Amino acid sequence: MHPGRVDTYRSWLIGELVLVGLLGLATLLLALTGRLEGYALPHGRIALDTAVAIVASIVAVLAAIRFLVEGRGMDILLAAGFLATGLGSFGFGVAPVLDGSSLGAGEAWARIGADLFGAALIALAPFVTRRTSNRPRVLLAGLLVVLASLAGIWVDTRILGLDLGVTGAADDHAPAVIVAFALLALLAVAAAVGFGLRFRRYGRDLDRWLALALTLVVFADLHFVLQPTRSSEYVLQGDFLRLLSFAVLLVGVWRAISQAEFGRAVAEERARVAREIHDGLAQYLFAISTQVSMLEGGTALDDLLPRLKHATDAAQQEARFAVLALSSASGTAPFDAALKRYVDVLCADGAVDVEVDIDAAVRLAPDEQIEVFRIVQEGLANVRRHAGASHVEVCLRQRAGRRVVTIDDDGHGFDGTGTAAGQGLENMRARAASIQGAFALRSAPGRGTSIEVVLRPL
Repeated sequence: MHPGRVDTYRSWLIGELVLVGLLGLATLLLALTGRLEGYALPHGRIALDTAVAIVASIVAVLAAIRFLVEGRGMDILLAAGFLATGLGSFGFGVAPVLDGSSLGAGEAWARIGADLFGAALIALAPFVTRRTSNRPRVLLAGLLVVLASLAGIWVDTRILGLDLGVTGAADDHAPAVIVAFALLALLAVAAAVGFGLRFRRYGRDLDRWLALALTLVVFADLHFVLQPTRSSEYVLQGDFLRLLSFAVLLVGVWRAISQAEFGRAVAEERARVAREIHDGLAQYLFAISTQVSMLEGGTALDDLLPRLKHATDAAQQEARFAVLALSSASGTAPFDAALKRYVDVLCADGAVDVEVDIDAAVRLAPDEQIEVFRIVQEGLANVRRHAGASHVEVCLRQRAGRRVVTIDDDGHGFDGTGTAAGQGLENMRARAASIQGAFALRSAPGRGTSIEVVLRPL
C-alpha cells in the first residue's frame, strides 16, 4: 500500500474507532439509565419515514447512475438495496397511515422484510468486484427483481398473517422483532466491515463514506433491538441515527459520481494527449532520424544542420507541451495555475506575447476546466502557426450573468478557409459543444481574430 494511502487509512480507522466508542458508550448509558425512550409523535413518525424513503431513493438513483458510468457490480447491489429500503419505507410505513389509521401487523412485518432484503443486498455489495458491460439491461433487471421481491414480501406477510406482538409501547419486547432487528444490525456490521476493508485495499473515497454511514446504521438497529417497535405512533432515538446515516450516504455517493465523471474526462484527455504526442513529437523525432541517416549516407553537414536544429528545437518544444498537457490532464493543478504555466512555456522563445486575465470569482466545473484549457491551448497553437500575431489576450470573465472565455490576437486574420486553421477551429467548436457551450469566431484579413466561448448557465 502506498505510504500516503496508509496514512489516510489509519486516520480514517482511528476516527471510525472513536465514533464506535462514543456511540457504544452513549447507547450503553442510555440503556442502563432507562433513557432509551419512544416519543408519541404520529406526524413525526410519518415525516421521518418519508425522509428516509426520499433519501434512500435518491441514494439508489445516484448509485444507479454510478453503475451506468463504471459498471461495477457493487453499485448495482447498492442501488437495489437502497431502492428496496426506500420503497419499503414509503410503501409499507408511510402510505398505509396517510389516512390516519394505525400501522397494521402485516404492513409492519412487510417493512421489516423490505429492510432485511435491502440490508442483505448492501451487505453483499462490498464483496462483489465484477464489472458488467451490458449496464442498462442489468439495471432494468435489478429494478424488476426489487419490485418483484417487495411484492412477494407483501403477499407473504398477508398470507402468513404474522403478528408483530407490539402495540406501539416502547417496552413491548417481542422476541421475533428483536431477532429481526438483531439480524439487521449484523448485516450492517458485515457491510461496514466490508466497505472498511475495501477502503484499506483500494483507497476509494466512497468506501469510507459507506463504512461511516453503515456504522451509524449499526447503532440505529442496536437501539431498535433494545427498544423494538414498528408502531406508526412512536419516534425512537434510533430513527434519528438512521436518518443521519442516509444523509451521510447521500454525500458520499454524490462525491463518488462527481469523481467518476471527472476521472472519465481525465482518462479521455490522456488518450488525446497520447495521440498528440504521436502526431507531434514523434514526427519531429522521425525527421531528425531521417536527417541523421542522410548524414550517414554522405550528405554534407552544412546542408542538413539548419534543418536538424529546427527539428530539434521543435521536438523540445513539443516535449515541453506534452509534459505540461499531461500534468494538467491529471486534474491536480488549479485551472488558472495550469493555464499560466502553459503560457509561460509557450512564450519562452519570445515569438508571441500572451496576456492572461482570469476573474477569480468565475468557477468552472471539472469537465469545463479540461475543455476550456484545451480550447485555449488549441487557440494559442493556431495563433503561433497561422496568425503572425505579436500579442494575444486570453480572458475568462462574467458578462451579463454568463461565463465567457475569449482569445483575441492582433495577427493578420483569415477568412476561415485555411485547412490547418480550419481543423483547429473545428476542434475548439467540438470541445465547446461537449460542455454545452456556444462557440463564436470573428476574423478578417488584416484585422486579427477573436474567439469567444460562452459557457453553459450555472
